Amino acid sequence: MIKAALLTGTAMLSAALATPAMGQTTAGTEPAATAQNAPAADTGIAEIVVTAQKRAQNVQDVPIAISAFAGNALKERAVADVSSLSNISPNVTLDAGSPFSGSSSVLSAYVRGIGQSDFAANFDPGVGVYLDGVYLARTVGANLDLPDVQRIEVLKGPQGTLFGRNTIGGAISIVTRDPGNTTSFRGDITTGRYNRLDMNASVDLPVSDTLAFAITGASRHRDGYLNRIPYPGAATYATDPESAFRANGTDRSAQEGGQSEWSLRGKMVWRPTDRLTIRVSGDYMRQNQQGTANKLIKTTSSMPSTLAFLYNTCINTPQAGLAAAGLSALCGSRGTPLNPGQMLGGIGGVNVDADPNNNRLPYDDRFVTNSIDTSYATGINFSKMKAWGLSATVDYELADGLSLKSITGYRDLDWATGLDADGSPLNILEFSFGLKNWQFSQELQLVGQTLDNKLKFVLGGYYFKERSHMNDYVTFDQGLIQIDGPNYLDTKNYAFFGQVDYEISPLVSVTVGGRYTNEKKTFNGGQSDLNGFFYKVSGCTTYGNPCSSLLGFPDPNQPLRFFVSQDQHQKFNNFSPKLGIQLHPSRDVMVYGSWSKGYKTGGWTTRLSAPLNYAPTFNPEKAETFEAGIKSELLDRHLQINAAVFTTRYSDIQLNFQLGISPTIQNAGDARIKGFEVEAVLAPVAGLTINSSIGYTQAKYTSVLPGAVVAPNTLQAGVFVGAPLPKAPNWKFNISPRYEYRLGNGGSVVALLDYTRTSSLWNDTERTLLLQRPGVNSLSASLTYRAPDKRWSATVGGTNLTNDRYIVSGNLQAAGLIFGTYNRPTEWYARLGVEF
Repeated sequence: MIKAALLTGTAMLSAALATPAMGQTTAGTEPAATAQNAPAADTGIAEIVVTAQKRAQNVQDVPIAISAFAGNALKERAVADVSSLSNISPNVTLDAGSPFSGSSSVLSAYVRGIGQSDFAANFDPGVGVYLDGVYLARTVGANLDLPDVQRIEVLKGPQGTLFGRNTIGGAISIVTRDPGNTTSFRGDITTGRYNRLDMNASVDLPVSDTLAFAITGASRHRDGYLNRIPYPGAATYATDPESAFRANGTDRSAQEGGQSEWSLRGKMVWRPTDRLTIRVSGDYMRQNQQGTANKLIKTTSSMPSTLAFLYNTCINTPQAGLAAAGLSALCGSRGTPLNPGQMLGGIGGVNVDADPNNNRLPYDDRFVTNSIDTSYATGINFSKMKAWGLSATVDYELADGLSLKSITGYRDLDWATGLDADGSPLNILEFSFGLKNWQFSQELQLVGQTLDNKLKFVLGGYYFKERSHMNDYVTFDQGLIQIDGPNYLDTKNYAFFGQVDYEISPLVSVTVGGRYTNEKKTFNGGQSDLNGFFYKVSGCTTYGNPCSSLLGFPDPNQPLRFFVSQDQHQKFNNFSPKLGIQLHPSRDVMVYGSWSKGYKTGGWTTRLSAPLNYAPTFNPEKAETFEAGIKSELLDRHLQINAAVFTTRYSDIQLNFQLGISPTIQNAGDARIKGFEVEAVLAPVAGLTINSSIGYTQAKYTSVLPGAVVAPNTLQAGVFVGAPLPKAPNWKFNISPRYEYRLGNGGSVVALLDYTRTSSLWNDTERTLLLQRPGVNSLSASLTYRAPDKRWSATVGGTNLTNDRYIVSGNLQAAGLIFGTYNRPTEWYARLGVEF
């Protein structure tokens, strides 16, 4: 596979070199990004400086596969949040939302087949997201809005040596813009389909030659694209009151998938001396919007193993038949005497008794509408979040070639969501989650160079502390199961790291690095079923001893609790090394090879649907990656080609499996990941640049743990040796031509096309057939007029112009249904920007 990848990359390089008309100079434009660059005036493709190795470097000198994007390029390409980077980054899959989170603020990030789609606080991400050097520990809130950023760096492969916690797949580093040295204002307003109204404004306020402030505000609003429609005749059937079941909120809406949020960021840069720079920033975001657009795809209520089958049996079977089958308790009163305020009447035989007023709707495919943008849902649908953070970066030059940097960060998150997954007027499956989280981190870096700059080094230490409280409320099939899951998690982490780069000769340099990590976690899980389903199905309905002991409930004082009541503790230690070699055959070409290891800590599986007398855990996962690549600038910097091939041994993979009604994390086994990627920028004539990329990934299981094997069936392709990993398409291709035409009045017109082709992928671990994402074509385009004095600009554009619709995430649930969220349809927008 690696040999084939190398041959393919060489062929692409040869084809690019054969492109005609490369020697012409190019007109000046704003720099866009490495592998996404626009040309600078008469000098070819502009240089981009990144900090992927904790020091400022031209990205072409960094021996890491990086996709980097400058702020202006992101705006031109209609990239509004982190997930929007997915189409323009090879071997990267970034989705807004996860199967049942109900919130687009959750980032499901995968790089080269490694990532994490679950949002629970006890599951760590596989791709680290960093904001101005501060690690964001949760996938909740990681799909950041991107107003006024300086650049974004997407680093691929394990980055544990310098970035640390849980960057086993890669890292996404977001760097905000420093204030300028003159008073200025920049802003824009955007309108578009679904009553879209976005506003951005940023003010630079220099106080003196050494002190400056920047304040940035943004708001986002648009209506949902999935419409809730009434189910005919639903009002003639009995229902339960809206307050019957617990949730983190009661908000409902006529649409789903809308957006309503605002944010504010402030940044101060102070340079009191030539050797000292202090950056202090703070940000606040508030979101109160519709939840993700959820679509019922199919019901499985005809399968006896589902709760929907039980629900239909209850309402359509006479009481005598239920008693003969031992179902009287299951179909009787919902709730237990332990929670008398939540007791509801029974549903047994209601459709076959003498009273037509208590009839209930059965659950089946009658609720599958004929449009992917309509639903019969009537339940909760909301996403609310308050998130804020403070950070301080102090950079002090101790001596020439030696500096000390301190990065201090604090973040606070308060999040709640609600999702009606069943797509019907019934309460067959409704999710509601709440998370309160805070984190503190402190990092110290000693960065220097010596021996006539031949030896460069980074040494550092890191401390991290986090506390989370998450509460899950999930209602199944009109309350036959009512999950209440409070979870508490504390994490403490410290690490020491270092990397040394030594130039042996002008031709050869080497890299040696490593990171030692120590992490302690404390967890308390309180998941329980408020309906006592496990008691009722066993026929033992004394809620407490002797039934609780006979049925295996771990705490007789909390007879509905599935999880052990004692605090649980785990400790993890890891050393992740890195070795590399770089060859510089010429000033504009670098060839590199590297070996590195990555690591992600373990934890606890919390979503139990039956009692256990122990707390089930999962192990850390590890990755070992070999990578070889080339970075080159050719034809007097009018052609840039960066390519890499890689192979990864991926072990103890943490994946989300559906066990009955419970989505749980298991160590699935081991996998081998192989692939390559090529990113190129071509500036053939004045004003024209062509950004392009291609990525290939083959990610397959080499071993599967017995508990993780899923045999193929009528609904799923299964999990077995040789099966592909989820969220890992084989191919992704992007091409983005940009042309700027200079007008006679000094203004300009910029035309941009952005096309991406992504091959099919599996959205879930078990590879549910109806949830498979097909091959997708994505096309966006924009046309911008810029005034001669650069004071204003006007843009019209569209996204998803091919209107390819696909499922972003979804779930096959034992409640009796398959549900998922489709991507947004074709949308137009118009933007007016000003700057002075």
